[in-house]
Amino acid sequence: MSAHSLPAHLRLACPTCDSTYDEWRWRCTCGAPLDFATTPSPNAATPDDADLDYRNGLWAFDEFLPTDPRASLGEGMTPLVDAPEWNASFKLEYVFPTGSFKDRGATTMLSLAAELGIDRVVEDSSGNAGAAVATFAARAGIEAEIYVPASVKPSKLKAIERAGAKPIRVEGTRQDVTDACVEAVETGDAWYASHAWNPAFFAGTATVAYEIAAQRDWDVPDAIVTPLGHGTLFLGAYRGFRALRDAGWIDRIPRLYGAQAAGYAPIADARHHTPDETNDVADGIQIENPVRVTEIHEALDETGGDAVALSADAVEDELDRLHRHGFYTEPTCAVAPAALRELRTMGEIDAEDDVVVPLTGSGLKS
Repeated sequence: MSAHSLPAHLRLACPTCDSTYDEWRWRCTCGAPLDFATTPSPNAATPDDADLDYRNGLWAFDEFLPTDPRASLGEGMTPLVDAPEWNASFKLEYVFPTGSFKDRGATTMLSLAAELGIDRVVEDSSGNAGAAVATFAARAGIEAEIYVPASVKPSKLKAIERAGAKPIRVEGTRQDVTDACVEAVETGDAWYASHAWNPAFFAGTATVAYEIAAQRDWDVPDAIVTPLGHGTLFLGAYRGFRALRDAGWIDRIPRLYGAQAAGYAPIADARHHTPDETNDVADGIQIENPVRVTEIHEALDETGGDAVALSADAVEDELDRLHRHGFYTEPTCAVAPAALRELRTMGEIDAEDDVVVPLTGSGLKS
């Protein structure tokens, strides 16, 4: 792949070995994921001083973002609604243009690709990220190839194809899909638009924290519970609330909890005993080796949170409950409210705690 020289604000740094890069690369020479060397921060001392126009969706928070909206479909500012049955608030991430929260990262990542003059990207995905990358690549006029499991749901495959991207189906495990995509990146000339590796994607998912804080008049909840595979939304929330605290807009970070699928729960397994079974219902988080595993554990430790693994039965029961109460989500989405129920049973989250749960994917894609 030809090198793409970076302006100063986009230079890359490795949090593992402290290497820095002035040209784009998808990972450090030490093998670790890279982040931007500097993090944008608003000039305004308080939210009241900021020029926030929520008609711009998540781009209302452009001073926190590394690029301009070169690939946008009006995404962001998803509803935050009461969910009395769960004694919580739900952030309806499934109302994004492609039906999942992955649009947060796709819009910033493909906007950055457009800024860098990229003309072809590749991504590996179980479905939602692939559909988001394909859609926002189309918006930016960039060619895309999406590596997907051979068993990918037809609705997600169709979303990729109709956006003009080329799906490449790979037999085997979810890791086999990633391995095939990485091989294509290493041997070809495509830019790796990875939701697990690309720092611009996490800059986008961090906007979920900005929106939650803004919708609550800058009063943060006690806890956030998200699905946890590679941790794109979980770490986005962590980075976003941290950025708000560092800017002086909030005074604390909520406790962060991750919901994993039993049998695919490396974070929960490392922290305590988990169910001895395999949950194939929550197919969107079947990740055995999260790229940013160290940061996930650090976020859990720093915020006083935890990770739990959910059985297939627990997720299916929660999915039915969501649908009966008007929240038409896909199965993977149900792990988070199911985890909230489990965490309350464990005494990790109290009944009086103020909790927000993002509902991450639309049932229309099931």
